[in-house]
Amino acid sequence: MQTDSFDLTPSQTASHRLSTGWLMLALSALVGAGLVVILIILARTPIIHNLIPWTGSFRTALVIHVDLSVLVWFLSFAGLLASLTLGAQSPLWTGLGKVGLGVALSGTLILTLSPFLGEDAPFMNNYVPVLNNSAFFLGLFLFAGGVLLLTLLTLLNRRPASGHGELSLRFGLLSALLILLLALGLLLWSWFSLRAVTPHDEHYFELLFWGGGHLLQFTHVQLQMLAWLWLGSLAVLPGLPTPRLAIFLFTLGALPALFGPVIHYLYPVESGEYRFAFTDLMIYGGGIASIPLSVMLGWSLWRGGGATTTPEQGSARLALQLSLLLFLFGSVIGAMIQGINVTIPAHYHGAIGSITLAYMGLTYHLLPGFGFRRPSPRWSNIQLVLYSVGSVLHVIGLAWSGGHNVPRKTAGAAQGLQTLADKIPMWVMGLGGMIAVLGGILFLVLAVRSLRQGRVSRV
Repeated sequence: MQTDSFDLTPSQTASHRLSTGWLMLALSALVGAGLVVILIILARTPIIHNLIPWTGSFRTALVIHVDLSVLVWFLSFAGLLASLTLGAQSPLWTGLGKVGLGVALSGTLILTLSPFLGEDAPFMNNYVPVLNNSAFFLGLFLFAGGVLLLTLLTLLNRRPASGHGELSLRFGLLSALLILLLALGLLLWSWFSLRAVTPHDEHYFELLFWGGGHLLQFTHVQLQMLAWLWLGSLAVLPGLPTPRLAIFLFTLGALPALFGPVIHYLYPVESGEYRFAFTDLMIYGGGIASIPLSVMLGWSLWRGGGATTTPEQGSARLALQLSLLLFLFGSVIGAMIQGINVTIPAHYHGAIGSITLAYMGLTYHLLPGFGFRRPSPRWSNIQLVLYSVGSVLHVIGLAWSGGHNVPRKTAGAAQGLQTLADKIPMWVMGLGGMIAVLGGILFLVLAVRSLRQGRVSRV
């Protein structure tokens, strides 16, 4: 490996086993999220929602979908990346790594089944929507505990970096994990500040997760930039940022998160100033590093033309291209937000889709790195295009409906779709959503098939 190439893949078999476990947890979260998103899409699609009897379960399904597709999928992939950097695999460290993974897996299972294990009381608060039952909170607590344990292991037991490029990615990863710890700290601080607030309704959980939820987005952005740089190296793009510049960008991206505790100290959690300050922090700080990096990578893609020497390089290049395009699309829609309507989920579905595409592209590289058979580059490319086209149509439909002021977090007749002009955008949303689901299913088929074929024997 060249010292300036961006790569985290270790050589230790023990790290591969733990990383594979986190990858399987991430894939399992996508399976669960994909099953419930079908209900969500159908419950929002005109005419079809009148033909199904269970649109009343829309809010519960939305809670589970958001938590699996954003919280569990993203943080499990963060766990995969963190496990790649672990150092000496003594019985103690290996055991603790397995405990963290097992706890996170148990929490995910309980969270997924929680609608059947307690009261069905969904609250649609931002960032971490909840079901107000004990099983859900137990699952959420266990998953967070497993991620926290792996984060601490990563900070305490890191293998030496093999080059400047890996060192810069490790810096980005550690900054993301430290922001994650900061987000968890703000969550505890908010819980302590709100201990006298009753009842525990949707407004309570909105306040509880507001500060920490905003900081968690900085973790996701840092890891997205890491994935972009890694994909750029895999595609052998010319003119990539230097490792030193990458470290500067990771630092720039992390600095706004340091204002989170300051905001929490200055304003009461229940105040409007607290909410507006964190909103401004995300608006003005969220893209401070990712936007410049996306421009640099876009220029590298432009300079590199369409030439690739191997199918694997082509898949990495395609994943990076589509991720950057969806990121740009979501950012433009974010600037168009006016009022509380479905333009808001259009924006964050663009952001979520962009990160997911980057992680999908890395997965195709990591599977053979872990010793499994490489998924077909041809089918990998079909999957990436299918998912991105569906995501773009889904986002267009939501943003278009936002122009008709369709409220967010609603389904069926509650959407107020009266005219054909109101319904057409939501049909586009539904069509795009189902295409994206098919793309997600194909990704899971390719990844699971690679895992089931077992490790490739090497001489």
